[in-house]
Amino acid sequence: MINFSSDEKMKKIVIFGGGSGLSQLLKGIKLFPLDITAVVTVADNGGSTGRLRKELNIPAVGDITKVMLSMSDMDKEIIDLLNYRFTKSKTLGNHSLKNLLLNALLDLQGSFDEAIPILSKLLNIKGTVLPLTEDNVDLIGITTDDKRVYGEEMVTKSASKIKHLEYSEEIHVNPKVFKAVSEADLIIFSSGSLLTSITPHLIDKKLVKAINEARADKMYICNLFTQPGETDDYTVKDHIDVLETYLGENAIDVVIANDRVMSSKLAAKYADEEQKDPVLLDENEFKDNIKIIKDKLFTIEDNVYRHDSLKTAYLIFSYLMDEEQ
Repeated sequence: MINFSSDEKMKKIVIFGGGSGLSQLLKGIKLFPLDITAVVTVADNGGSTGRLRKELNIPAVGDITKVMLSMSDMDKEIIDLLNYRFTKSKTLGNHSLKNLLLNALLDLQGSFDEAIPILSKLLNIKGTVLPLTEDNVDLIGITTDDKRVYGEEMVTKSASKIKHLEYSEEIHVNPKVFKAVSEADLIIFSSGSLLTSITPHLIDKKLVKAINEARADKMYICNLFTQPGETDDYTVKDHIDVLETYLGENAIDVVIANDRVMSSKLAAKYADEEQKDPVLLDENEFKDNIKIIKDKLFTIEDNVYRHDSLKTAYLIFSYLMDEEQ
């Protein structure tokens, strides 16, 4: 844990995201003296989470529990236990213990609003985790040839390029999200799938209006690699253009992006086997209204490229402190 003086003013940050990208970012941010609210998407319909949604008629819990573990101060052995999947049981269907725990609390308490604080207390979480909505809704992707693709899993696998996203029905955004946005000192759109982790937060027009009217700067943590079928050949500016399709022109104030070459054997494997390429920082395409914070942001963990969570968090914290001057 990084130590700071007790009189350090706690800045409030709201981070929108879902899944691995948000979880990686939070591992670093939780080490700094910040009041953190993580807002998580709940429309995943694949894997264990999808089966639980179908059987129990609930929003997706997988990204929420993943984010909660990343914010936890529990010992590694406890984290490993909660991540355990019942792979040998047909009855338990490869579900993870953390997902079953949150589902049990949902059944007992009746809502995320009542269930998540209990699990947060159990996990000794620093900060607040909010689901975007309590509604059990699905993503719908509209392709460039105007076909409709139903469900997050199929949106990700779509052979046709997705030009727009909507929900299967109108959602009711968690009121606590609006409150957090209005009080924030910085609003962050996390790294992660542009289509299925970040954009789902920007479909509701009332929330977009609240984000745009908030006094906080809006920051984007750009992905390290493109995603096949979603962001092929996208630069950093292209990622921001997609966000501003939903948020409006000039909505993003600052971007944090990697500016170092990735030339390892692993990077070559990404390109050859997974059709993933490093996202290039095209500074010459940016207008003066966007501040660019660039650095070597990548690290390799378990033979996977990830954001260096501590360095990225440090850059976020430094930006907040500089803005205070």
